[in-house]
Amino acid sequence: MQKWMQQHEKQLHIAVTGLVLLYGVLCFWLYYHQSVAVWEGQEASPYQSDLPLHISMIVEDGWYYSFTAFAYQFLYLLFGKTTIGIALLLAAASCASVYATRELFCFCADCGKDAGSVRMTRNWHSLLAALTLNLVMPIFISRVGEFRYVSYQSANIWHNSTYICMKPVALAAFLMYLKLERTYAEGITGKQWCAFALINILCTGIKPSFLLAFSPVMGVFLLVDLFRGVKLSRILAFGSALLPSGLVILWQNAVLFGQETGNGIAFIPWYTFSMHTAIPKLAVLCSVCFCGLVIALTVKKLATRKQYLFAVCMAALGFLEALCLSEQGTRAVDGNFVWGYSFCLSVLFTVCAVQWLQLKNTGVWRALRIGLGLIYGLHLYCGLYYFLSLVGGASYWMR
Repeated sequence: MQKWMQQHEKQLHIAVTGLVLLYGVLCFWLYYHQSVAVWEGQEASPYQSDLPLHISMIVEDGWYYSFTAFAYQFLYLLFGKTTIGIALLLAAASCASVYATRELFCFCADCGKDAGSVRMTRNWHSLLAALTLNLVMPIFISRVGEFRYVSYQSANIWHNSTYICMKPVALAAFLMYLKLERTYAEGITGKQWCAFALINILCTGIKPSFLLAFSPVMGVFLLVDLFRGVKLSRILAFGSALLPSGLVILWQNAVLFGQETGNGIAFIPWYTFSMHTAIPKLAVLCSVCFCGLVIALTVKKLATRKQYLFAVCMAALGFLEALCLSEQGTRAVDGNFVWGYSFCLSVLFTVCAVQWLQLKNTGVWRALRIGLGLIYGLHLYCGLYYFLSLVGGASYWMR
């Protein structure tokens, strides 16, 4: 019986792995068609995305503001001046995000499991959960916001290549922080410091959105540890690993916001969230409905589960940055401060999914678990509908 169960588990793991590979194939199809799409001057041109512009800025204009530019230029030449290699890179990044999400999911589940709860091992259950977490989207209500993506804030994005490349690296950086945070008070080795510094340099070089939401929260948590008696030298050693990433941001700031660009940053609350949304506040709630309800039901656990509290604080900061800050100049309508919040939502959905699955399964809690499952399923349905529509040729502006 045990041998049959093991074989059955193995077959299910192979099947779910096949789904992840299918997801990768569909992503490649999508990204390739996006890369060669021609914008027809309409709001919803077929396969409309940011990718052709990103490639053109690099290949034709030689404008390097992200580490992805060097990879795109190399792959463009390697594949005979076609975009096939770039599409392969983006598809690989999308699949890597699934596996990085599973690592974060399992880590948070094992750190916060209650007595009697099921251990979240790296099996087909956790892989399937990670795949769904990479597909969830805001709950779409046309009267709240007419566009399925643009009117809301989403954890998952398939039209912006730098975000796609940043996401798996940012997930790995966040997971590395959670692991080091548990032991850094006893000392951090030179190898650990270099690894953490390098992954943050890489992540920031691809897109600075992660560091802008992550580093302030890490700083606050280190300050709290100082008051709790952790040695200042250990705190400085750990925190200093982020300093090299600051140099990368200075380079990016010079490219994006230099005096010659005419661009800048302004404090304009609700400007970005209101551009394409009929009811902005409800759009915010539709974007995080599942997470908000889970947090409300498990708020007491924030005091005892540090990685959960960190994710919630990071999401709150990412939200405030996206809510209040806007660019000025030619990039004023791009909403680029939303990218950091999008990644924060990705982490928040993951940790909230863990809290949901670890709720008690008796009495009223069982009904609450089922209700939350239905809401999560609605997020997933909206994401699947949107993703498959994109694969079929829809613009990211689709209604």
